[in-house]
Amino acid sequence: MAKQNILKERSFQIAIQVVNLSNKLKSDHSDYIISKQLCRSGTSIGALIRESEYSESRADFVHKLAIALKESNECLYWLEISNEIYKTNSTLISDLIKRIIEIIKILTSSIITCKKHIKIKKNE
Repeated sequence: MAKQNILKERSFQIAIQVVNLSNKLKSDHSDYIISKQLCRSGTSIGALIRESEYSESRADFVHKLAIALKESNECLYWLEISNEIYKTNSTLISDLIKRIIEIIKILTSSIITCKKHIKIKKNE
């Protein structure tokens, strides 16, 4: 469960950074569309990870993490678009891109490991 705590902590920090970036994009560039999508996907990662803590089964746990992985990938997409459009915020955006890629790697690893455990359990 150590990875779960890392995911919980990192996704919380990412959510805060994403909200701050979203607010900055709205105030600096009057961007409501990208900032809204970014904020929605970036904050849902942590919400799904938190939701997975009380999953009903291992399969439900994997499902919640898989959705968090999809949201992470979507957030990465919006960050990459923002990075191309808004060069003035490139340091903040680049840092967030690195953090999201880390989350994607951890989520992917967690999902693979958990699926292996489910498969082993079925074969017992």
